Amino acid sequence: MPNYRRASIKGGMFFFTVVLENRSSHLLVDQIGRLRACYRIARRRRPFETIAICVLPDHLHAIWALPDNDSDYPLRWNMIKSSFSRGLKSQTKSTSFSAKREKGIWQRRYWEHAIRNQEDLDHHIDYIHFNPVKHGHVSRVADWPHSSFHRFVERGWLAPDWGGDVKEISGSFGE
Repeated sequence: MPNYRRASIKGGMFFFTVVLENRSSHLLVDQIGRLRACYRIARRRRPFETIAICVLPDHLHAIWALPDNDSDYPLRWNMIKSSFSRGLKSQTKSTSFSAKREKGIWQRRYWEHAIRNQEDLDHHIDYIHFNPVKHGHVSRVADWPHSSFHRFVERGWLAPDWGGDVKEISGSFGE
């Protein structure tokens, strides 16, 4: 079995991509209230700051800043994913998932990247906010409701028309 090593940086800032097992699912936006409640509970129990976030139908991207004395983001994601899954119908027939008492809602792993500097942070914030346009859910960043973009606009950090108005996106984007 592979030994996955995660970055352990107390007080670190990290970019995450967390994905549903079924990439054609709309569960995250269909159950956005449940996801928000689970997220709030995890943040209350194990504090962290959400710098930026965007929830799409089948995955989410977030940037977190951890407290100075803490590096345990895996526990926080475990809390969010398990509490979100609790009470939902199982999505799998896999014996591997069943043996581990998993419902097959989330992919087991997730992507994390330690933010290195301000330029890296700015790049990842832009990536997060533009993601709904990239995936064709909306033609304007401002039209996607499940994004910290709106908070950035309220605080004057981004213009309401940031990202422009995209009529069509073509190409391969690697997700």
